[in-house]
Amino acid sequence: MTVSPETSPEASPETSPGTPAAASPGAPAAAPDTDASARRLAYLTVGVPTLGFAGAVVFAFTYGFTAVDIGLLVGMYLLTSLGVEGGFHRFFSHLSFAAKPGVTAFWGIAGSMAAQGPVVFWVATHRQHHAFTDRDGDPHSPRPREDGRRFPRARGLWHGHVGWLFTVRRQNWSKYVPDLMKNRLVMKINEYYFVWVLLGLALPALLGWALTGGTARGAAGGLLWGGLARIFLLDHVTWSVNSIGHTLGNRPHRTRDNSRNVASLAAFSVGGSWHNNHHAKPALAHNRHTFWQIDIAGGFIRLLDVLGLVHNVRYPQRARPE
Repeated sequence: MTVSPETSPEASPETSPGTPAAASPGAPAAAPDTDASARRLAYLTVGVPTLGFAGAVVFAFTYGFTAVDIGLLVGMYLLTSLGVEGGFHRFFSHLSFAAKPGVTAFWGIAGSMAAQGPVVFWVATHRQHHAFTDRDGDPHSPRPREDGRRFPRARGLWHGHVGWLFTVRRQNWSKYVPDLMKNRLVMKINEYYFVWVLLGLALPALLGWALTGGTARGAAGGLLWGGLARIFLLDHVTWSVNSIGHTLGNRPHRTRDNSRNVASLAAFSVGGSWHNNHHAKPALAHNRHTFWQIDIAGGFIRLLDVLGLVHNVRYPQRARPE
């Protein structure tokens, strides 16, 4: 979903995010009504992958669910989930490590192919979430909707999961992402967001076609499973961290918010569902606080560090590489 920044300051040549401006301690100023174009795009963002997932299920019943379909679903899911959790979240939002232009572009493009919004919107929303977690100003807190209507808890959970996308208000997103706004590479990636979304659909379709000897069935299976169904599944895992991760689960760290660890989602979220861990220490590149916690994104960042592709990685003290 695109929400264009209201300002476009002159870009500078840096190729890695800088330090974000501190968010205001009070609730954000009142914003105008929901942006109509953003609302329409939200319907597309939610509706198209949902229809695509349904189409993939029907396709599988009709033509089978092949090893190529499974491979493209898993491969594209892993790529884009790392782009979201490792890139949009830990790299761009929290500056948990630094990278040179090529790796920065990888994180930005892989995250954009998840179709959860351009990098500027995603990061601005997430930084606002941390500034006002579970309080007025948090864009997707699942707090009960105490407005006199029925089922306040269920409606709050729905809002935190996906409903918030339909109530987006046009705001000065740039105040949350001044570092990104000054970065020419990041802003170019942001500008071509829809190109990356289409790439995320075309790539599995082309691979499906090639891996099945140039068959239309292979291309269709790749588009449906590696493209649309993959977006649908990753969307709901990411949104579940917003909703379930502030409603159910354990709280080993007594943070000021209601963040919780959701162990059952750890593998699917590539480590993002250790949400209470993250809110306790948001600057770290790892969400794993004990040896048994699965954090695929943290492990991938560590591998890139060992290979010299990222640097200045913020590890828990006990997890520093040799």
